[in-house]
Amino acid sequence: MSKPTLQDVADYAAVSTATVSRCLNSPQQVKEKLRDKVNAAVTALGYTPHGAARALASRRSYTIGAVVPTIANGLFAHTIDYLQQGIAKQNFTLLLASSNYSLEEEYREVKSLVTRGLDGLVLIGNTHSPELYQLLDRQQIPFVNLWTWNQHAAHSCIGFNNNLAGRTIARHLFELGHRQVAIISGILDKNDRATERIQGARDYFSEQGYPLDHELLRECRYSAVESALALTELLAAEQPFSAVICGNDILALGALAATRELNIAVPAQLSITGFDNLEITASLSPGLTTINVPARRMGKIAAQYLLECIAGNSRELTRIELPVDLIVRQTTGPAKA
Repeated sequence: MSKPTLQDVADYAAVSTATVSRCLNSPQQVKEKLRDKVNAAVTALGYTPHGAARALASRRSYTIGAVVPTIANGLFAHTIDYLQQGIAKQNFTLLLASSNYSLEEEYREVKSLVTRGLDGLVLIGNTHSPELYQLLDRQQIPFVNLWTWNQHAAHSCIGFNNNLAGRTIARHLFELGHRQVAIISGILDKNDRATERIQGARDYFSEQGYPLDHELLRECRYSAVESALALTELLAAEQPFSAVICGNDILALGALAATRELNIAVPAQLSITGFDNLEITASLSPGLTTINVPARRMGKIAAQYLLECIAGNSRELTRIELPVDLIVRQTTGPAKA
């Protein structure tokens, strides 16, 4: 049995080959009823467009890449899910890679994606190697940084103000009477999001006249096990603190595990905050106070932005700020007198 051709699809759907081509390459230009008819024919015949020929004819690969720090974070997964849904509507394919929080590995992954043909790219954060930015400039590939926002950003960004999010957590704890606060963060080197959040918290407490002690900061991988060890170490140092700001919900889960092991009551003896609002945090006992991140909206808007750039053959700069919300649950309470 021979492989189905474009002409076979056209004959099956009783349309011209030009119509089939438009449905596959520019579906937004075709009425929905006709598009559904052609798609049904494609499905029935098992037709697959020839990628190389399609790219040669349109000068596009119909591929968008995304490089995330890790695929272990559920919030990154939500962003990628909505990004993929958005670009699939225009028959684009998503290629995904992970950098493991390494700028060198991120550059290698992006370079590999570019050599395979890429029409657009999604990155996380604003800190990337100069070589990566130079590569994208030379190739004139539109890209956008997610999970970060700055009104003066030199590159397109869709995300939130991490500094403001850190200040929001700090204000919540300060209003509860906490003055001595510890921090368990992910590794700060080359992680602009984590750095900005901690700086926001530090700035807020300093402005209130209670600067945070640098000795009460611990950095570790985004691991619940390492976070539990970090909190145990902080407590063993016998330097008083009444609350812990955790860099994300996974670190907060590790901190909560340590408090259970050490018989420390939360929040009566120690308040704990997270960041991300993973689904599990609402089901915990006690429920975790955290920051809700618009992960899905970032993916959806990024898809729209890149598709518009590709259609218009442009790299127009955009900066879109999305709000984050403080979700107050049971792991934070008034500071112990």
